Amino acid sequence: MLQTNLCNIKLKNPTILASGILGVTKESVGRVGKAGAGAVTLKSLCHEERQGNPNPAMFGYEGGFINAVGLPGQGIDSAVKDFVRLDNMGIPVIGSIYGYRIEQFGEVAKKMASLKPAMIEIDISCPHMDYGKPYYADPGLTAKITKTVKKNSGRIPVSIKLSPNVYDIKEIAHAAEKAGADAITAINTASGMVIDIDARKPILANKIGGISGPALKPIAVRCVYEIYETVKIPIIGTGGVTYGKDAIEMIMAGAACVGIGTGIYYRGIGVFKKVCGEMQDWMKKNNLKSLNEIRGCAHK
Repeated sequence: MLQTNLCNIKLKNPTILASGILGVTKESVGRVGKAGAGAVTLKSLCHEERQGNPNPAMFGYEGGFINAVGLPGQGIDSAVKDFVRLDNMGIPVIGSIYGYRIEQFGEVAKKMASLKPAMIEIDISCPHMDYGKPYYADPGLTAKITKTVKKNSGRIPVSIKLSPNVYDIKEIAHAAEKAGADAITAINTASGMVIDIDARKPILANKIGGISGPALKPIAVRCVYEIYETVKIPIIGTGGVTYGKDAIEMIMAGAACVGIGTGIYYRGIGVFKKVCGEMQDWMKKNNLKSLNEIRGCAHK
């Protein structure tokens, strides 16, 4: 009932662990797989080890979370030694990569491809990384990065993760598709700020952070909806998915799969099975046998 095909990758269900949560070690990947996810996205890796931003780097509020962790990670060389390969993990694994310069995206993509992931996700859209001119807001730069990664990833499908912090996300998605992207991940976190009124200054050390959780979902649904009308490649709808009804909403907007990250905080690592169970209950109630029957139906 929930089986999904993403770029010829067979998933037992459409839920995918979003990058940044738990996908750090072999053990965590295996744990998420046993918890019921259809696929796992690794925490984003670049050409070097990163410490990330100083604390406080994360804050929970009534709408969800805001974070500016700064993409900390071990770096691709260390990850290659730790993982050795990703095609024998018992679950499809998506390798998330980024770089400071365009050529670095290519270097990291080539090393990630050596691990044989099911897919490579290009993170050009972290809202609290200083790239100079943001790649995610420029169709030309988005296309260049997509082409560079495709050139260095062999036959591994590539998904580019887009930002909601743009004037026209359709234009960016179209540029990525034209440059050879096999899928779109929509979306990354949205830029925001929370101020401590007693301290009279922003709570995060970085001042600006990325908003995730329930507050992000309507923005993510809108972006998926717009992208679906623009491209023919599949979309991984990510942002605020916590319950089965959220996943159904994403699929009706046009998503092929749904990413879940902050939902783990609210419902535990069992969120994947819970969401899938709720989706199945809704589908049975509405006499549906496949998600294809409702994918993109909000456009009709």
